[in-house]
Amino acid sequence: MSFTATVLTLYPDAFPGPLGVSLLETARRNGLWALETVDIRSFSRHKHASVDDTPAGGGPGMVLRPDVAAAAIDSVDTRSRPLIHLTPRGRPLSQTLVRDWAAGPGVVVFCGRFEGLDQRVIEARGMQEVSVGDAVLAGGEGPAMVLIEACVRLIPGVLGKIESTEDESFEGDLLEYPHYTRPRAWEERDIPEVLLSGDHGRIARWRKEQAEEITRQRRPDLWARYQRRQGEEP
Repeated sequence: MSFTATVLTLYPDAFPGPLGVSLLETARRNGLWALETVDIRSFSRHKHASVDDTPAGGGPGMVLRPDVAAAAIDSVDTRSRPLIHLTPRGRPLSQTLVRDWAAGPGVVVFCGRFEGLDQRVIEARGMQEVSVGDAVLAGGEGPAMVLIEACVRLIPGVLGKIESTEDESFEGDLLEYPHYTRPRAWEERDIPEVLLSGDHGRIARWRKEQAEEITRQRRPDLWARYQRRQGEEP
C-alpha cells in the first residue's frame, strides 16, 4: 500500500502546489504515494455554505464550526493514519515525527483557517496538533505542504539515494555541515582545502566538527540534546 496524504481544506485548488513538481511528482505518477483533497466547505448545510461563526465569549475573527469540520473529517478513513491539525500552538514538527509517519500508510491533515477550529472537534476526533514553526499564517495549506513533503521524500524510491536522507539536518540532533561544489574558486572564495584532500577520514571529521559548531551557535536546544546523547553513549 502506498503512502496516502489526505488534506482537508477550504482551498483544494491550492494543491498539489509544490508537491506536484520534480521528484515528488515523479514519485506520485509512479504510484509511490497519493494525494487527496477534501473540500471542507462542501459539508456545510448552512446558508451560503457558511463554515464559520463568531467566537463564543466574544472577540475578533471567526471560528470554524464543529459540525462542518466533523462532517468533513468523518468522510475520511482515519483508522490507520494520524489525524493532524496544523496550528501554531501545536507540537513542533520534527524529523522524528516525520520518519514515523513516512513509514506508515499516510497522514490526514486538517488545514485550519480564521481564528481557529472549535476545540470540541479537536478533542472529539483525537486530532494531533502540530506546528511547522513559531509564526502565524493565514491558513494551514502551506504548512500541510511542508509536512507532506517532509514525509514523502523519506519514502523509499522517491529520492535517488536513501543516503541523502541519512546525513542531513536534524539527524542525530545536529544541523547539516556546509556544502561546496565547482568552481574551486568563486569571487575570491575557495573550497576548504580539506574537502579536496581525498582523505575521507579528515573530511568526515571536518564535516562533523562543522555540524557541531553550527548547531552550537544556532540551535542551543538541539546542541543540549546532542550533548546529552553523547554523554549517554558508551
